[in-house]
Amino acid sequence: MTTVEHKPTDADDARFPVPRPDECVWPGLAVPPHDAFRARIAEALFKKAVATLPVRVVYPDGTVLGSGDRSAPVMRMVRPATVYHRLGADAKIGFGEAYMTGDWTTGLDTDLADLLAPFAARMSHLVHPLLQRLRHVAERTQPIGEENTKENSRHNISRHYDLSNELFEAFLDETMTYSSGWFEPGDDLLAAQVRKIDGVLDMARVREGMHVLEIGSGWGALAIRAARDRGARVTTLTLSTEQQALARRRAEDAGVGHLVEVRLQDYRDARGQYDAVVSVEMIEAVGEKFWATYFTALDTLLKPGGRVGLQSITMPHDRMMASRRAYTWIHKYVFPGGIIPSIRSIEQNLDAHTRLSIVERRDLGPHYARTLQLWRERFGANWDSLDGSFDETFQRMWEFYLAYCEAGFRVGYLGVSQLGLARHPFPA
Repeated sequence: MTTVEHKPTDADDARFPVPRPDECVWPGLAVPPHDAFRARIAEALFKKAVATLPVRVVYPDGTVLGSGDRSAPVMRMVRPATVYHRLGADAKIGFGEAYMTGDWTTGLDTDLADLLAPFAARMSHLVHPLLQRLRHVAERTQPIGEENTKENSRHNISRHYDLSNELFEAFLDETMTYSSGWFEPGDDLLAAQVRKIDGVLDMARVREGMHVLEIGSGWGALAIRAARDRGARVTTLTLSTEQQALARRRAEDAGVGHLVEVRLQDYRDARGQYDAVVSVEMIEAVGEKFWATYFTALDTLLKPGGRVGLQSITMPHDRMMASRRAYTWIHKYVFPGGIIPSIRSIEQNLDAHTRLSIVERRDLGPHYARTLQLWRERFGANWDSLDGSFDETFQRMWEFYLAYCEAGFRVGYLGVSQLGLARHPFPA
């Protein structure tokens, strides 16, 4: 998807008005109270960081920064002073907010993910090591109100998944699957998502007659396929009322309503034992404090001899440890309370709190980059179908979210794995 260049015009202030500190249509988007010192520091750090990146940062006066040649991705600074002000107030949030408000945009024929990829590739090196060691002093940490207790989890999930089913229908494939696909040559998005679902079901060894527990329903695609194509009975859990309603309807339409039970229930309240347990990209919403609880639940809810099929976004362990307390743009605008685990942290929690271990693994990182690219293309193509339900600021927010994640998977800053979990074959 190519992002159309926003050329600065006399209408800029009308399209992207810079609000006073007391104005805030979107929480947090008002320009923070003026702090010239922090803005100057942010400007110096930004210019130093981009100087060696293979991009071109173009200013209103024609100044160009960056090491990129004429073919490099272009970042066009519309209101540089406001960009620096936002970065000075909170670098991890201000960069994305500045895009949302049009303080910076992409150049003509520059794709947003192409521009963000060089930043993502050097994410761990853009900040001086001394400043990284002091990050716990300067950075905001995740709010206690977004910690994934039972009371908070439903609100956190609702903030994202209850935006509207129509929004997600605008960019997902027909299965309404909101996780990485698994592509083979010639696959479209639908085929890749079906293959991914089958991969998770295979990891859990799901077959006819089994009773399967799914933690994190989505809109029912995995539960429907397990019931319709494998003859399993599925109990699936969600905290989203919008997802529950649509998943139930889709199961009925697929003729498996009698085999699929969609519960509005926290995984911590699940009881009983199941022949298999599956969970696709739900662990990212659990929160580090509750990983032990989550993995203990997987073990407790699984019958002897059963398997778990888990799909998880991952990041390198050192990066996870360095950033696990940080409050970022993604937390504020997309996934409150979330944290992405490392494979090592998953193994450590399994070893410490369960009888389970990873016995099978499939890595799909590049496949997620492709998935996100297709989602963003579909989102742009179908934006008008939302009929004004969301404003231009939301549109730019969603574009940034999808492109930001795509860039992370492209350069390996993020990964995603399908994991087969089973109990140790012999007593310890």
